[in-house]
Amino acid sequence: MRVEIWSDLICPWCYIGKRQFEAALRDFPAAPSVEIVWRSFELDPQAPTTYPGTLNDLLARKYGASPEQAAEMNARVATAAKAVGLHYDLVHARPGNTFAAHQLCHLGVELGLGHSIMEQLMHGYFTQRLPIGNREALLDAVAAAGMAREQASAALDQATYAAAVRADEERAAALGVRSVPCFVFDGVSAVVGAQPAEALLQALRRAAST
Repeated sequence: MRVEIWSDLICPWCYIGKRQFEAALRDFPAAPSVEIVWRSFELDPQAPTTYPGTLNDLLARKYGASPEQAAEMNARVATAAKAVGLHYDLVHARPGNTFAAHQLCHLGVELGLGHSIMEQLMHGYFTQRLPIGNREALLDAVAAAGMAREQASAALDQATYAAAVRADEERAAALGVRSVPCFVFDGVSAVVGAQPAEALLQALRRAAST
């Protein structure tokens, strides 16, 4: 079975969804036969390298909310994250453009480091104040996950995986993927959102039975 997972590295529900899917796999007997393919999705392709202000400021502008309402949004998602063992530091999150980060995720897949790079970047952004659009910070982060810094730097210089990121996004559009996380099972059925582990387990079972 092949499960493609579209996500953005700064989507808080995507990291929660990742943990829920991992929990589902632990209860799925055929988990060793599941091929997981991480797909790129940019929530805001036009985002600047680094957003000015805080994540609360960004949310307030995006949704036309007050600073207090934006803080409440972040508090709710942090509570949801805590329920699956994640500890978000959204007050100090440093959002920005994720195109370079997605390219490094594709390089990670080529090197057999796909899962560890994805985890490193998400963990870095949500818990360690990683400025997701900053090139040097990204290179430091992937190096900590086992990727050669020079190789990562060269891949960004040459835009080696830029087309792969765009191909993921084009496939998402063709499949009608509008929001993330989105889990697609064998290219046929899909589960959208950070669903409970039990719902994802049921989706795995249904896909296995077809």
